[in-house]
Amino acid sequence: MHASQIPQSSGGVHKLRHQPTANFEQYYSPYHVVNNNSSDASSSGTQLSYQTQNENFFTLDSLPDAGYVSYDSPPAVSVSSNWSPFSPQCSQSYISDQHHSSDNTYGSPLSGCSVINDGNELKHVLREMANNLLGPGFDIDEDSSCSFNGEVSKPSKWNRVLEIAPSLDMKELLLACAEAISDVEVTARDAQMNVLEKKVSDADVTARDALMNVLEQKVSVSGEPMQRLSAYMLEGLKARIYSSGSNIYKMLKCKEPTGSELISYMQVLYHICPYYRFAYTSANVVIEEAMRNESRIHIIDFQIAQGSQWVFLMKNLAHWPGGPPSVHITGVDDSQSAHARGGGLHLVGERLAKAAESCGVPFEFHAAAISGCEVQLENLQIRHGEALAVNFPYMLHHMPDESVTTANHRDRLLRLVKSLSPKIVTLVEQESNTNTSAFLPRFRETLDYYTAMFESIDAGRPGDDKQRINAEAHCVARDIVNIIACEGADRVERHEVFGKWSMRLRMAGFTPCPLSPSVGEAINGVLKEFSPNYRIAENKGALYLGWKNRALATSSAWR
Repeated sequence: MHASQIPQSSGGVHKLRHQPTANFEQYYSPYHVVNNNSSDASSSGTQLSYQTQNENFFTLDSLPDAGYVSYDSPPAVSVSSNWSPFSPQCSQSYISDQHHSSDNTYGSPLSGCSVINDGNELKHVLREMANNLLGPGFDIDEDSSCSFNGEVSKPSKWNRVLEIAPSLDMKELLLACAEAISDVEVTARDAQMNVLEKKVSDADVTARDALMNVLEQKVSVSGEPMQRLSAYMLEGLKARIYSSGSNIYKMLKCKEPTGSELISYMQVLYHICPYYRFAYTSANVVIEEAMRNESRIHIIDFQIAQGSQWVFLMKNLAHWPGGPPSVHITGVDDSQSAHARGGGLHLVGERLAKAAESCGVPFEFHAAAISGCEVQLENLQIRHGEALAVNFPYMLHHMPDESVTTANHRDRLLRLVKSLSPKIVTLVEQESNTNTSAFLPRFRETLDYYTAMFESIDAGRPGDDKQRINAEAHCVARDIVNIIACEGADRVERHEVFGKWSMRLRMAGFTPCPLSPSVGEAINGVLKEFSPNYRIAENKGALYLGWKNRALATSSAWR
């Protein structure tokens, strides 16, 4: 479906206008902003470290059965339903939950009572709405998906929800819209497979569209965080309904601003939230410590972008006792980075060569202008005698796994890297669980994760800030639309929680490397420039970055 055929929304992604802004700074690399979900029941007795930017590290010898860990955070902090280092009170309820989704079996040890795991969330919402506004006679049937007991039919259920829809908040409306869409999809799929004789009813479709119309009156890309997030999630729902998710995703890519404009939008995010700097700062500390006694270093960066991360590393290497090592960097390219740079990888090589020369670091650059899915051994210029470090910064979740293709590039790439016998591998990923989840739990997870993300962005810039609007539209909204609207190979945003990454890496033959205190100290220094609602926690070898009670990203090291 062409863009002109897609219903237009006042808060829609495709209605945003690009505003030219300042030229790019040298530090920025393309980053797909992204959450925590899922769990590991064994987390109940683990040692956890908690820290905010104004605190020293402290340790819990074991998790409490109930209650809260106290922080120096504002009293208005919202409590997420996700278990994380930042909301330990959920651990027991997760461990006792025997109905937990199998999709989350290998989830993060620091998360448990996740929205994605609570398949009954909308059911609870509808039950509460029904009891409060329709009377206690209308209860939710526990054996069906959000259907009312008694003689009330599914169309009647949605009609009654429509009656109270104007009084619902945006989260309730989003969940109701997603449930209505799921109902229509399931009925249509079952009818197509001859599981059901009946077809999708006009009443179901009307209810779905009416709920979305109510929601559309409340969203705004320049409003409060929930209004802005709802605008983009509504756009994703529309794209899904009209089977245009992949078209919208491609259209958004085609309508990207110029390279300098895109870099300026990334620059906004760089300044107002710490996700970029969390990635390259933690990886640089790990790599420098691992290579301390090496004279020849080879770094393979699978998301080289602008190469700014390595400018800072070379400045540190220049001060090594006895002189700096020689540095050989192989940069793997991606299309978004090339667009932002306004040219090929030779621009990165030239820039890094100048930085190395200014620091007195012997340097060589090798360009691998291919996607991660295409990388083979011969593309990586491996040399005998060079200590190898491999960097995966927010990129592995773009590699399709076994659920998408039998080629399983996600695990193939890990096995390839393991065969190179690297001295250290750094992995930074969004702490979210959207890879193999069905539409409805994936929608809940996306809502929960990006609620925290948009709140954190809002702390750095007000809602009506034009540059922030552009930054969200071009660096965040496209990913949201893709997660919600697309399926199969078209869905490229396929995040996994740390527990699942850990299993993949172990199955590929890697073992975890404990992070030294220097990593946490370096990130703590970065967070001093941002809101006190950002915090870090360490568990099972991974460093978690969170906003209030929600883990948003993890950094870990492997060999």
